[in-house]
Amino acid sequence: MLNFYKTEGNVIKEIDGIMPGCWVSAIAPTESEISKLETELGIDRDFIRSALDEEESSRIENEDKQTLIVIDYPVAEKPEHKQAENKKKKQHNFDDDTISYYTMPMSIILTENNVVTVSLKQNIIAEDFASNVVKNIQTQYKTRFIFAILLRIAGRYLQYLKQIDKISNYVENQLHKSMKNKELIQLLGLEKSLVYFSTSLKSTETVLEKILRGRVIKLYDEDQDLLEDVLIEVKQAIEMTGIYSNILSGTMDTFASVISNNLNIVMKVLTIITIVLSVPTMVFSFYGMNVGGLPFADNVYIPTAISAVLALIAGIVLSKSKFYR
Repeated sequence: MLNFYKTEGNVIKEIDGIMPGCWVSAIAPTESEISKLETELGIDRDFIRSALDEEESSRIENEDKQTLIVIDYPVAEKPEHKQAENKKKKQHNFDDDTISYYTMPMSIILTENNVVTVSLKQNIIAEDFASNVVKNIQTQYKTRFIFAILLRIAGRYLQYLKQIDKISNYVENQLHKSMKNKELIQLLGLEKSLVYFSTSLKSTETVLEKILRGRVIKLYDEDQDLLEDVLIEVKQAIEMTGIYSNILSGTMDTFASVISNNLNIVMKVLTIITIVLSVPTMVFSFYGMNVGGLPFADNVYIPTAISAVLALIAGIVLSKSKFYR
């Protein structure tokens, strides 16, 4: 799907076709749409296809007066059936299914007259610019527009990292109340998301540092200040990712130890119960066999009394011993 936008009076408006100074948004473009971009804008076909591979790594290339920037942007998704339920209830419930966080590549192609963004799925970054959520954007100033996109991506990383922190705190509180596999699986999913974020942010930092040198894209003073802001946001996100990842890892290890300790306590209690119950069984077994010479063999209450006394003594001894503690 191809959409064309241009700033008119400080507002981004959708236009009918390609013109100088416009922004072209390509979402999962078809072969015919790729051919159209290749023909009308002279963009290398491989540049367009770069973001259509989910495993594409962040990088920057320059060829024939065209610059390709491949960058990862964060994605937050919730299962569709849970989205519908929460929308009907008009509330968000962390206890349903945890949100899935991951990253997807997006290509930003800078030509002589236009900026083209290519992504495999509908992404919130392009939607924010198309719906004028981001203010004071001029598509004619191509370099500044690209850095505004990068700044928006960095801001999304920080926003999702704060959400991950809130969810992990909620799940941790639930684990304090009761140990369930569901909460542990949620923490594992968040830890995996942080690994995705950390890998993408580090490669993004490398790309931004290359741009900051000014060899690939010509930088003006205002553009350089904006790029430095982007780099600061990305480094902050990297630091937050590292902190949250260490906290989650420590939390998982702690709760694993707690669960193991609880299991040991349960096994000790069960062992004590087994030993205590075995005493009456042994006594009644002797009296139930054809064994002569047993004291009070004719009195049915004596074996019961002996069993009760021995069981009581065994329970007291075991409860006082270190084995129970």
